[in-house]
Amino acid sequence: MSFIHEEQGILHMESLSIERLAQHYPTPFYCYSANAIRQQYRNFCEALAPLPALVCYALKVNSNQAILKILANEGAGADVVSQGELCRALAAGIPANKIVYSGVAKTAAEITFALRQNILCFNVESEAELRQISSIAQALNLTATISLRINPDIDAGTHAKISTGKSENKFGIPYLEAIATYKLAKALAGIKIAGIDMHIGSQIQKVSAFDAAIARLVELIDELKTLDITIEHVDFGGGLGVAYKEHDMSEDLLLAEYAALIHKYSEILNCQLIFEPGRFITANAGLLITKVIYTKAVARKTFVMVDAAMNDLIRPTLYDAWHRISPVKAQPNAALSLIDVVGPVCESGDYLALDRYMPQVEADDLLAVHSAGAYGAVTSNTYNTRRLIAEVLVDGHRDHIIRKSPSIEEIIALDTVPNWLS
Repeated sequence: MSFIHEEQGILHMESLSIERLAQHYPTPFYCYSANAIRQQYRNFCEALAPLPALVCYALKVNSNQAILKILANEGAGADVVSQGELCRALAAGIPANKIVYSGVAKTAAEITFALRQNILCFNVESEAELRQISSIAQALNLTATISLRINPDIDAGTHAKISTGKSENKFGIPYLEAIATYKLAKALAGIKIAGIDMHIGSQIQKVSAFDAAIARLVELIDELKTLDITIEHVDFGGGLGVAYKEHDMSEDLLLAEYAALIHKYSEILNCQLIFEPGRFITANAGLLITKVIYTKAVARKTFVMVDAAMNDLIRPTLYDAWHRISPVKAQPNAALSLIDVVGPVCESGDYLALDRYMPQVEADDLLAVHSAGAYGAVTSNTYNTRRLIAEVLVDGHRDHIIRKSPSIEEIIALDTVPNWLS
């Protein structure tokens, strides 16, 4: 079922028209479908059934409390990468014993806080971090449950800025150093080895990359057994791609292939399986709604200037990301023109789409930027002293603002002027 669809030529999210929402909430704003998130999470869990799986949603993609509450109510755990994200997960009702803590530069304060919460596991990314955790755990008279994140040196075939599993990436412990680091972990006080972890990148469209990486983990686990080191869980990370474009593999097909791969290895591994999906759960549940301010025709194209900008959605200029953009009011017979959709920020990189064939639009028309539920609002900022835009949740016939847009006065009030300048 598609929770984002057209009815009588007007784009709807669940039971509500985007035109109606835009009358109530000033553009630009993010809008999410609660039921699309629920359904995608359930699809992921059902594909893995009846395996002993714990699905830990990756907060970094969209950490709004309402989104987290939806997933907490579904039974999800959390993958966090900062103390702030850990606090968000706990505040939303995700139990500490379902939270894994990733990230390459956990500070002493963050480790201390997480230990006191009794989280499920630290995903350790370096020998230095391992020693730091051991030292802090001993000082607190606590035991830290850890897994080692192994960098398997596998090219997942994704964008360079979202690749995490190659040897030149900053993430994880090099594959060739894994055994030595496990031996160290076994010898350190305050450490309990529980698992092995990997995360090889994001927006992965071929399960062959996962297959190669998991095979390397299986080799390590077999060698660890000979050292009397027992692996109680395997964390496969996240990274499943979503369909941004029509020719991208469908999410249903990709999930089916991925689940078949996991089922293939599950009997060999014979332990708890942990997964960290993020983008796969929320990306296609979200829209960014923006209004056309001006249009400007030049020699070979038309610039469509909208009220959303790179500070609201940085993915196109940061990752060369492609998002489908459509008029909220369908124009089925309209001629297509070559268009750049650009924003008001004073940067040449401020665009949402380049060289896109689209129906010609006019001032005050509404546009929807699709697949905006991941890495959108969480990466937004106030560059050019632009307000963070609102986030809205739709659940059936209901809508609710789940993050208000701060006023310009509130943004300015974050600054303080020293008294010698007054």
